[in-house]
Amino acid sequence: MLTEDEKGFVAWWEENRLRRKKILKQLAIGMPLGVLIAAATGINYFSGWYTRANMELRVSSSGVLVVLAGLLLIVIFVIIFSARHKWEMNEQHYQELISKSKDS
Repeated sequence: MLTEDEKGFVAWWEENRLRRKKILKQLAIGMPLGVLIAAATGINYFSGWYTRANMELRVSSSGVLVVLAGLLLIVIFVIIFSARHKWEMNEQHYQELISKSKDS
């Protein structure tokens, strides 16, 4: 027998599961974490505390482009990974609850 919270989750997930799988929704879910990681990395790189990185930055300006491209790739990866992981966790929980309700 399912509790009221579990029944609420099952009803909510049945209604929202396809909507949560769309790309734009995934962007909204993972964007804050991805931007936070990229911002921390960018601040670390451009702050100048690591003198070797500072010297490399001054020698070649293409290093900035490489860092920015890397930060963009980090943001995209984190967005997609975190959104899909969250969707999979909800789907697994949903399947477990459906199985539990059929057994009862």
